[in-house]
Amino acid sequence: MAEPGKTRRRFAPSLTAGLIMGGVLILIAIVAPIVLGTEAEALGGGSRQGPSAEHLLGTDALGRDVLARSLVATRLTLLMAAGATALSVTVGVLIGGLIWLAPRLLREFVLRIIDASVAFPALVLALVVAAILGPGSLSAVIAIGVAGIPSFARLTSNMVAGVAQRDFVTTARLLGVPGFKLFSRHLLPNVSGPLLILITSSFALALLEIASLSFVGLGVQSPAFDYGQLLSDGLTGIYSQPWQAIAPATMLVYAGIAVMLIGDGLAQTLDPGLRARKLASRLDRTEREPVDAAPEAVVEVNDLHVYAPNGSELVRGVSFAIGRGEVLGLVGESGSGKSMTAMAIAGLLADGVRSEARTVRLDDMDLQGRNPARRLATELGLVYQDPGTTFNPALRMGGQLAEVARLHLGLGRRASREKVRESLDRIHVRDAEMRMKQHAFQWSGGMLQRATIASAVLTEPKLIVADEPTTALDVTVQAEVLRQFRRINRDRGTAMLFISHDIGVVQELCDTVLVMRSGEIIERLTGADLKAGRVEHPYTQQLLAASPRMDDPIAHEVVPEIGAGAEPVIGAAIGSVDVGSADVAAVPGDGTAERSER
Repeated sequence: MAEPGKTRRRFAPSLTAGLIMGGVLILIAIVAPIVLGTEAEALGGGSRQGPSAEHLLGTDALGRDVLARSLVATRLTLLMAAGATALSVTVGVLIGGLIWLAPRLLREFVLRIIDASVAFPALVLALVVAAILGPGSLSAVIAIGVAGIPSFARLTSNMVAGVAQRDFVTTARLLGVPGFKLFSRHLLPNVSGPLLILITSSFALALLEIASLSFVGLGVQSPAFDYGQLLSDGLTGIYSQPWQAIAPATMLVYAGIAVMLIGDGLAQTLDPGLRARKLASRLDRTEREPVDAAPEAVVEVNDLHVYAPNGSELVRGVSFAIGRGEVLGLVGESGSGKSMTAMAIAGLLADGVRSEARTVRLDDMDLQGRNPARRLATELGLVYQDPGTTFNPALRMGGQLAEVARLHLGLGRRASREKVRESLDRIHVRDAEMRMKQHAFQWSGGMLQRATIASAVLTEPKLIVADEPTTALDVTVQAEVLRQFRRINRDRGTAMLFISHDIGVVQELCDTVLVMRSGEIIERLTGADLKAGRVEHPYTQQLLAASPRMDDPIAHEVVPEIGAGAEPVIGAAIGSVDVGSADVAAVPGDGTAERSER
């Protein structure tokens, strides 16, 4: 019986059939040269004899047994196809994956070369390379391997492109993970499934191409022989002794079918993906306590501008400071520049996007210059909006969460895992030791969000940047996440930049609030002023009008059991709406605000 939370995957019938056929083929490749090697080389059986009890498929022009030679040729054919495939896969995957870690201009240059190379048919390119290198087994392997590199590089780059921009890769970059380790640990495992299927297809093509080169005299040379050479030898007597050509052709088709069945079976087996039960998170009710913000500025941003690749200005002259133990909120509709501001501070802007500022400082560290990876990883913590894309689905949670402790705190494997377990316990992740052995898909959304917080605070950073960390969560989990932020802020004096669409959340959590619109700060106020409605700018008034309050009659009709006695932070979470999901209309002449739902 399967354990709870685990899924049982059955092999596809085609995979089973392919593995059986492939096993028989490998057995032939191992046994045939040992048992039939002498018979395959022996002369004098009679030239071009027909099938008989002694020679089941007859003999060739030199009296050698056709069946024995076809079976013995299996080993060399498979080894050559495997060598060519290994060359194509290794070099192609390295090029296609590592270029996403290279500078943008170099990446574009290499991609254009790959595109031009893919335009040539692989077999034509192999013929050119084989003609240059000269006839021979090794030349054929190199020719087929080199001809397959562009296609693998192109396919790998396309697949890695979708992974390289995900949050867990960005986090690994911020942690200072070396380039090749970033590729091998975070990029390659997430494209390994499709690559495995492509490898089987490439192997089947390599079998055909190896035989083709040998058939035209550019591959295996006598006295060695493979399927292609046997086909070439049998072509001259195809009418008088057809078995001499049919036997190796049958073996070649059999090998190709076996490999393609394995590839098709792998596709069917891996495609449905992983399924797991999401575990529910419970609300641990604790009272929120006020925090006294220290006047010392831990973060200073002065005249920050961010530009798109086409030169348009995305963020215009943003300036603010965050004191020790202070929570500063950035609020505004989608596209107002909140996340772009945060990513500019963290130095994680997308390719082609650039930033300029008079000052971007975290304590004594200039964030516009090159800083030690250890300081960036330990003094700046990031909590992303979507917890589902923050973690690598191919790795267990414990190893990912402990990575920063191992790399930058110098802790051993056991000590780092213990530190992670303690951090998860503090934010109320149940059965932390067991959870660390699971993958991200086995965690609920709320638990993953707590894990991002645990990872962000593991090194006790001076600044936490939380980019809409509660958007995808239900209201009870939102309340718990906000409570964790406040507890970290209170206990450790950590400065926090909190980004959100949600007015209700911001006014409860933040000491200072900046309202952004079209890349500019249009109003600065305190969380208390926002909660009391003491705002001046018409746009801020519109945002408030788009956010229902718990004292509204509609709110009490929806959640009458909560009422006025509920905890403030829970009330804020339930009574607020995502202002990014509503279009705010122009302010009428009487100063009231209107809203039209999309």
